[in-house]
Amino acid sequence: MSATAENPPASAATAVATAVAAAVAAAVEERVTARVITDDPLFRKIPVALRFAPAEPLAVRIVFPSGLSPEGTDNEWVFPRALLEAGLQAPTGTGDVRVWPCGRVQAVVEFHSPEGVAVIQFDIAALRRFLRRTNAPVTRQA
Repeated sequence: MSATAENPPASAATAVATAVAAAVAAAVEERVTARVITDDPLFRKIPVALRFAPAEPLAVRIVFPSGLSPEGTDNEWVFPRALLEAGLQAPTGTGDVRVWPCGRVQAVVEFHSPEGVAVIQFDIAALRRFLRRTNAPVTRQA
């Protein structure tokens, strides 16, 4: 048998599978605890998933648990990653999602929907850690 027969070149399907595996490996998910801000002096802590997929390099996702939704399903918000980055420095956003720093260690993300407004407070360190992790996959794709 020739060397070529023993070690055939990678097929297109193999190349696609490798690219998909690399993209999946580059996906980022960070689980953090956030605080729901209401009129109540006691705040409620909730688990939140921050997600980034290389297939959507300009977007981030914030996923709230199903227990917060009247429908009993996860509530996912997709918005520009640049909005989250800018909002850690100064108030930004005019649409459904608005972000601003709240002191030196907290940031507020405000979500507007037809059902109302949700105001969620995050630790800036957790958001920065997530954003740092999202930068590596984007750099490789460029």
